Amino acid sequence: MKIGSLLENQNLEKRIAITPDIVKKYISLGFEINLSKNYGSHLGIDDKDYSEVGVQFVKDENEILKNSDIIIQLGILSDDKISVIKENQTLIGVLNPYENKDKLKNLSEKKINVFSLELLPRITRAQSMDILSSQANLAGYKAVIESFANFEKAIPMMMTAAGTIPAAKVLVVGAGVAGLQAVATAKRMGAIVFGTDVRIASKEQVESLGGKFLTVEGSENLETESGYAKEASDDFKKKQEELLAETLKKIDIVVCTALIPGKKAPLIIKDYMINNMQPGSVIYDLAAVQGGNTTFTQVDKIVEKNGVKIMGESNILNKLPVSASNLYAKNVFNFIENLLDKEKKTININLEDEIISKTLVK
Repeated sequence: MKIGSLLENQNLEKRIAITPDIVKKYISLGFEINLSKNYGSHLGIDDKDYSEVGVQFVKDENEILKNSDIIIQLGILSDDKISVIKENQTLIGVLNPYENKDKLKNLSEKKINVFSLELLPRITRAQSMDILSSQANLAGYKAVIESFANFEKAIPMMMTAAGTIPAAKVLVVGAGVAGLQAVATAKRMGAIVFGTDVRIASKEQVESLGGKFLTVEGSENLETESGYAKEASDDFKKKQEELLAETLKKIDIVVCTALIPGKKAPLIIKDYMINNMQPGSVIYDLAAVQGGNTTFTQVDKIVEKNGVKIMGESNILNKLPVSASNLYAKNVFNFIENLLDKEKKTININLEDEIISKTLVK
């Protein structure tokens, strides 16, 4: 069986789906790997690094698509590439079913097996395949680094003969994987860290990392069975808004990570709250591509309002492409290993397996 992968559009995506270390694992399972030329050169991975572990390079990308049993990407392919894929081939990636319905419908009608890995269930057996967790972990870390780089004061408390510099106060909005990594990173760098989330279970997690948890009095647990945050009631939103508005007056740096799968990001930090923040403060909004958690968030821009910098990027992982690619490649390998009938050396779409049934786009 053959696995193929094309280089992504470099203007949008610098990560890759197959790394040299993972090639060895695929070959041990009996796969042949076909890649496009210069597949990893932008990450400092030479074609020679791939060829030495058994990769075959193919000049014509359409040939890779036509001849691969499994095609691994990050994002959805362009329409002209989709037209090349044939019946019974398998496409695996982070395909964003909520925004790419027409393309995915086209693939399904062509009887192509399409798996979108952001749909993986939150179960123990799927943890090694969980691309949302591995990538969000890096995103939370990098969001803190980026916001600190744009904050024009020291982060830890510093005591000098000339006086004491107080530690920066950081608020992390949303305590999922990205948020918890943001709490941990900010704490390690000497900040005073606060965290808030609509899920009650997050309190213990934030506090275990050294953060202080902000919670609305008498709040209910707003967590779905899948482990994601769900829409809050109007009463909860009002109480949360009041608590945030007061807290933000004393905060130097905010990292926003609140997302609801398939929906516009919740608007949490409103214009009047930002107007009451201290000039020189920084907000990094990881929810920018889904509309943002603040009123003023714009994708790939630093917006300044009342002396407060509001940052949002379309793909923060393009700033950590090597680390992100290594983790993504491992996640995908684990998914394919679960998908493979090792005795018959074929893909086994077992719909009784929750991992397979939940990620299969119908």
